[in-house]
Amino acid sequence: MARTPLLQLTDISLTFGGDPLFSDLSLVVQPGDRVALVGRNGSGKSTLMKVMGGLVEPDTGARFLAPGVTTGYMQQDPDLTGFATLGDFALSEMDPSEEYKLLSAAEGLKLNLEAEVSAASGGERRRAALAKLLAEAPELMLLDEPTNHLDIEAIAWLESHLSSTRAAFILISHDRAFLRALTRATLWVDRGQVRRQETGFDRFEEWRDKMWEEEDQQRHKLNRKIKAEARWAVEGISARRKRNQGRVRALQDLRAERASQIQRQGSAAMALEAGPKSGKQVFVMEDVSLAFDDKIIVKNFSLKVNRGDRIALVGPNGAGKTSLLKLMTGEIEPDSGTVKIGTNLEMAVFDQNRAALDPEATLWASLTEDPTTRVRGQGDHIMVRGTPKHVVGYLKEFLFDEAQARAPVKSLSGGEKARLLLARIMARESNLLILDEPTNDLDIETLDLLQELIGDYDGTVILVSHDRDFLDRVASTTVALKDGKATVYAGGWSDYKAQAAEGGDEAVLSDKPAQTRREKGRQAAAEKKADGGLSFTEKHRLEALPAEMERLEAEIAKLVEFLSDPNLFTDHPAKFQKATDALVERQAVLDAAEEEWLSLEEKAG
Repeated sequence: MARTPLLQLTDISLTFGGDPLFSDLSLVVQPGDRVALVGRNGSGKSTLMKVMGGLVEPDTGARFLAPGVTTGYMQQDPDLTGFATLGDFALSEMDPSEEYKLLSAAEGLKLNLEAEVSAASGGERRRAALAKLLAEAPELMLLDEPTNHLDIEAIAWLESHLSSTRAAFILISHDRAFLRALTRATLWVDRGQVRRQETGFDRFEEWRDKMWEEEDQQRHKLNRKIKAEARWAVEGISARRKRNQGRVRALQDLRAERASQIQRQGSAAMALEAGPKSGKQVFVMEDVSLAFDDKIIVKNFSLKVNRGDRIALVGPNGAGKTSLLKLMTGEIEPDSGTVKIGTNLEMAVFDQNRAALDPEATLWASLTEDPTTRVRGQGDHIMVRGTPKHVVGYLKEFLFDEAQARAPVKSLSGGEKARLLLARIMARESNLLILDEPTNDLDIETLDLLQELIGDYDGTVILVSHDRDFLDRVASTTVALKDGKATVYAGGWSDYKAQAAEGGDEAVLSDKPAQTRREKGRQAAAEKKADGGLSFTEKHRLEALPAEMERLEAEIAKLVEFLSDPNLFTDHPAKFQKATDALVERQAVLDAAEEEWLSLEEKAG
């Protein structure tokens, strides 16, 4: 029996001035789909997702959403106007009886719902939008870079949550490990076309390369045919040409076909060139301690960074990675211990907040600005590793077009801002590269190139990232920070996990989902004496509660499955309402039972 699609786009065309972004685009999203949406920066992935969500109206074509189906789009820059706290925003438009879903999502995403909107960072606002979407639990989730501004443990929680959901989702992400773990199909946006492959992201690059190889072969055959026909047209005698005007017209058609082909976007012409060599030892930290108020960043920490090292700093948000970076570079002083900075250092910094870019400045001004004095140049050339280049020509090397040269930085997408910042950094010689979350917003192809450049770079690299795949490909040493403890491990993320597990490190970071409240309680209970301090009635209640909670969970699962029927609301509204009320009531009873069980376990200990 054929399934009714959740969403269908038919013959969609969309133009944002100039060439069409999409033309005659059609696609279908089925119930349960788990789809990676991939493509180069600027290819239209986010715009396509907004068309799916009904937020952008196409020029032509139709969008069909199955009756009763709910969709949710994760906002990149949510509007929190009128809300005092992040929780107020996240709870808006939600049934108060389902607040427990928001609390669960906020805990997993490490979001403080009491944080004031006026003081919230961009990352906190994005996490509030993501928590709101997950709590509302639409049948189709549209997630645009959901792992940006999440640490590895929060990414693991989100990965676990999405892997267990019954909802369909479309996912844009630069995080290969995240995409490999979750997706079962791939939508590839390439030069206005959308191709679909019924395999997850782990097979995407193989599929893409095969498609490009076939395209190159077809273009080569077309060029050979044009060359042969053109030779005939030149060398053939007049009478013969007169009798074969059809062949001449066919040659014109072949040339028109070649002219209509859209060339693939090349990779940015990125290059890293190390300046004069630094000293052999770049940083030497001995018995360094640092704390802010009662929060310990590091204690008695020692580390030697030698020329050519690739050091990755990993840890939860707020663990102190940025503070450790500032200690290394001498920007802040330790409370105790010593930090020796090597000689002849030429540093280039890529910061995750893109603070080096003035949103109001043009791309032209951003490139000609002196990074030290912040004075903007007046000329039309920029020195690129000692060689003068025209600003527009250099921008084109980083895949910007001439029209963007005089546009303000604030008009750029996240990926374009990252490329502009890389262009600034790579124009200068350096021997120490500081990369703070460099993977955010970069497409897969640009990430591949950046990894190659870092591998060939003669200088030293200090890297902060939550991208597990990127860490494995780049890092030679990993410094893990958690709970005031900093530990050094050889290799990247996977090496670190293996070594930490072997060493029994209690502070090890995890990319496995965090334990639920009940799992933590059960684990703690197993380590305590069973009966201490309980009355006879309490002991009996403690023994009975696990079975009661399991029964409630089974009933909730059945109700969720019953309510997942997309036609239930329209065909049987009374049954839908009755099941919904029962689900809310049983969830409340389950929450109360969990609280009682945890309280009794604590008393028993």
